[in-house]
Amino acid sequence: MNKIIQEEEFRYIESGEGQPLIILHGLMGGLSNFKDVLDYFPKRGYQIIIPELPVYSLPILNTSVKSLSEFLYKFIQHRGLKDVILLGNSLGGHVGLLFTKNYPKLVKGLVLTGSSGLYENNMGDGYPKRGDYAYIKQKSEAVFYDPKIATKEIVDEVFETVNDRNKLVRTLALAKSAIRHNMANELPKMNTPTAIIWGKQDSVTPPNVAEEFNTLLPDSNLYWIDKCGHAPMMEHPEEFNTTLQQWLETRKF
Repeated sequence: MNKIIQEEEFRYIESGEGQPLIILHGLMGGLSNFKDVLDYFPKRGYQIIIPELPVYSLPILNTSVKSLSEFLYKFIQHRGLKDVILLGNSLGGHVGLLFTKNYPKLVKGLVLTGSSGLYENNMGDGYPKRGDYAYIKQKSEAVFYDPKIATKEIVDEVFETVNDRNKLVRTLALAKSAIRHNMANELPKMNTPTAIIWGKQDSVTPPNVAEEFNTLLPDSNLYWIDKCGHAPMMEHPEEFNTTLQQWLETRKF
């Protein structure tokens, strides 16, 4: 992975030059989930930027999808970027949607993969058996179509997160905030070109969610990736990258 750059309150990874493409990670997903995107697009005329979203460092009362989208605004201003393409997975997709709704002039295109914003199913139960490693392993594996994607490193990270009280309360606060910020009424007014790239076997945000996004967004294209769960860019990186590239070329981005 590229070196993390630290400037003021921002930590991010950057690679390549050209059209800026900002990647927004999900709750349980750090920067490494997008390793293959980071390898692929800088060679093809894109500047890939992955900021670390402050999911565990905001004051608890300010831990929300809205505050993350305001953080993204500050980051984009800090880097002096415009006409960005946003790519968001899971909660990151929700942050991208809210940002695009509030700052449409800054966003050229939006890419959603396993995005929340219409339907939340994954974080609400508060992990009743969070001290049970086998249970957390099974919950982590269920995110992917092939359970082997949930490496020991991933399971350990989830286990550590849900057993750290500070992180757990913020995880639950963000999950509740995501439910409150349902975007169904906003989407028909959002004209930003959007690619929806979805795993056919996503059990966290099921396929009907992708179909609903595609119906409600005025200018969207829906692409399916088969034998794939909630994180297409990790599960089928080659297919994800070529699908995204095809959309970017079609849109002349």
